[in-house]
Amino acid sequence: MLTAADEGVQMASDIVAQLADSLAKAGVEDGELSYKGQGRKLDDAQSVEEIVKQIQDFEGLQALRLEGNTFGVEAAQAIAKALETKSEFQRCYWSDMFTGRLRSEIPPALNSLGDALMLAGARLTVLDLSDNAFGPDGVKGIERLLKSTACYTLQELRLNNCGMGIGGGKILAASLIQCHKKSSADGSPLSLKVFVAGRNRLENDGATALAQAFQLMGSMEEVHMPQNGINHPGVTALATAMQHNTGLRILNLNDNTFTEKGAIAMAQALKHLRSIQVINFGDCLVRPAGATAIAETVSEGLPILKELNLSFCEITEEAALAVAQAVKNKDQLTKLDLNGNCLGDDGCKALKDAMEDMNMGELLGSLSDDEGELEDDDEDEDEDEEKDDDDEEVDEEELEEEEEEEEILDNKPSTPVSAPRPPDVSSFLSFPSPDKLLKLGAKRALLIEQQVDVSDATKTAEAFLKIASVYKEENNDVKNAVLDSIDALLKKAFSTPSFQGYSFVSSLLVLLGLIKSEDKVKPVLVVPGHLHTLEHVVRQDYFPKENVAVLEAFMSRNDKVLDSCGNARNGLQSTLHRVGADS
Repeated sequence: MLTAADEGVQMASDIVAQLADSLAKAGVEDGELSYKGQGRKLDDAQSVEEIVKQIQDFEGLQALRLEGNTFGVEAAQAIAKALETKSEFQRCYWSDMFTGRLRSEIPPALNSLGDALMLAGARLTVLDLSDNAFGPDGVKGIERLLKSTACYTLQELRLNNCGMGIGGGKILAASLIQCHKKSSADGSPLSLKVFVAGRNRLENDGATALAQAFQLMGSMEEVHMPQNGINHPGVTALATAMQHNTGLRILNLNDNTFTEKGAIAMAQALKHLRSIQVINFGDCLVRPAGATAIAETVSEGLPILKELNLSFCEITEEAALAVAQAVKNKDQLTKLDLNGNCLGDDGCKALKDAMEDMNMGELLGSLSDDEGELEDDDEDEDEDEEKDDDDEEVDEEELEEEEEEEEILDNKPSTPVSAPRPPDVSSFLSFPSPDKLLKLGAKRALLIEQQVDVSDATKTAEAFLKIASVYKEENNDVKNAVLDSIDALLKKAFSTPSFQGYSFVSSLLVLLGLIKSEDKVKPVLVVPGHLHTLEHVVRQDYFPKENVAVLEAFMSRNDKVLDSCGNARNGLQSTLHRVGADS
């Protein structure tokens, strides 16, 4: 039998072992303390006592990784208190740390952490708050920090997938401009090198505001702003700004809408960027004239270009061949992506032959998603769109508002589809129909899963609603095709570490019109298929049970948008109640 003294020794030994284990888990190295990806829900000061102690005891702490956990306001404040004495602190890896939190909780949490760093006299080099979906209010939560001396030394700012919107983009731009002004007066101007802000709905006004900051700093080396609903006015503003950042190495504006105007402006800007190595203008609708202008710039300069992506841009054979010729003497090139354009079979062969003749065949990416040659109707439609672009100059604000509302669902313009073309996934997702889904064949689930960016909760929700919209209770073939495709898509999504299930459900509710969005998202027309499919999903093992209660709360409201789906709505409510009770 153990004596009290023995028990005390045993307890102390256990505590030491636990501490050693937690320190090992924390990944202490190179001045860095890491709790990355532990999936912990930390609500109050008591829940972070261990983390606080390790921060306090860590001499010379330079970096703290909190990503992949979720922190409440009190927990963040306790950690902030521990950071107040860490004068050597430099790097904040704080992405994905508010999953499941109310949006109102995030600004006070961020303010407390920022204030602590300012009090400590920290000099930051990295601030990563990606995947936090905090909206414009979240940007206000770091506004004070961004304007402070703590950010005079900032080199990397990562705010990917934060839902900043136009308002957040403007606040962010103003903060960076203020920081540059104050730091310049102090003799050490802000020289930001890396900026990441994909999937933020920045649109033209947000992009234009940030362009002013980039132009002022002139120090950018990497700019990543994909999927932001930016049209040619915003693209042109960014192009002007990039000319002043001659050290730029990577420019990623994938999935915005350049049209010829934006593409030609960007081609002019690229002439000033001899250090550029990676250009990603995929899915940007640069069209033949834009591609030809870019090709001219590439052929005349850009000596160390490594990657050029002009995929899914409605480029025709002649323009694609001009691009191929332009990369002829680029001895550092590793990839040219021209997939998903409008070359046709003969055009694809001509492009492959051209690259082979230059001994660069292996550098050309796949052309498997080529859209086929543009039909006359498509060309007429392009001309109409150009006319619309001109009209936009007259009444830009009104037309952009309509255009942006349409783009919320697709994040890209609809690709014209002519009758002879076989159905493909992008065609189905642009204009869903039961017939198109069935014609995708036995591999439809895999094809859809590969097409959708499941790291983006909003895009996944949009794809879900499009697939579910063709559901037919009375047609087993269509019904099974829908459910198989949905299962494959969501299994992949929920098994992806960066996927935020809570954001998926929130996006779903916004798109169904059950909750309002700050981003003026245009809800879909709700049909019974949406609810029948959702009823199937909530019964599956891959669907997190904690999300069932959220769905049940909103589905049980007396909301008129679901009135037309009486039986489907009742069935879903009953299933949600049953699944919720069982979990």
